[in-house]
Amino acid sequence: MVAAAAMVLGPAAAAQQAPAGADEVVVFAAGSLRAALTDVAASYERAAPGRKVRLVFGASGLLAERIRNGERADVFASANMEHPQSLVAAGRAERAQPFARNALCALAAPQLALTSDTLVNRLLDPAVKVGTSTPKADPSGDYAFEMFARIEQAEPAARRGARAALEAKALQLTGGPNSPPPPPDRSVYGALVAGGQADVFITYCTNASQAVKEQPALKMVDIPAAINVGANYGVVRLNGAPAAADSFVAHLLGTEG
Repeated sequence: MVAAAAMVLGPAAAAQQAPAGADEVVVFAAGSLRAALTDVAASYERAAPGRKVRLVFGASGLLAERIRNGERADVFASANMEHPQSLVAAGRAERAQPFARNALCALAAPQLALTSDTLVNRLLDPAVKVGTSTPKADPSGDYAFEMFARIEQAEPAARRGARAALEAKALQLTGGPNSPPPPPDRSVYGALVAGGQADVFITYCTNASQAVKEQPALKMVDIPAAINVGANYGVVRLNGAPAAADSFVAHLLGTEG
């Protein structure tokens, strides 16, 4: 099963290049899959000489919209099940299959001295800048906002109004149609926290882990299970895709993937 790990990237220019041939698979994929799917694509090409994979990364909601608008994609790997299922419902694919899982972590600036025990209080502190991705466009943002609801549900008497307060203060810094492009070959989350645009960023644990590898001064903090949100990733083969797309999906779901 694929372990998702990558920074979220803006729409790739690769999708605007020459039409794919029968032996090339165009894969639209969630940005958090960048590292994992790059490895999977390489192993697929080794196993199927002559076949190539063209990877296009971005926010899952925006990629689904591009597919609905007619842009060429053979396979769509999303950070949720809903976007692939919407393409099935629209008659663009036959079925969505789960293939990976992720969860949320907090990526924090060192001066915040954040811990799992102090997480909720620090998030609710008006002086603390909280970064998220953009709901609806990027599942990571949806998961973060669901976490805000769980914070209030966990202690309704003590946390009355927490959901509304967190949604109002959340800085939707990535994953939206107008979000600035991320720095090349670097974690956008690490760059945003290190640069002071956010004191703490709620993102996938794999994204936070990658950011800490690049910038060890940052801190990755586990989110308590009672308020954490798990992410189920789904993949679909789009109707009309070449046979190579079927073999790529099989490779992704198999032992090598």
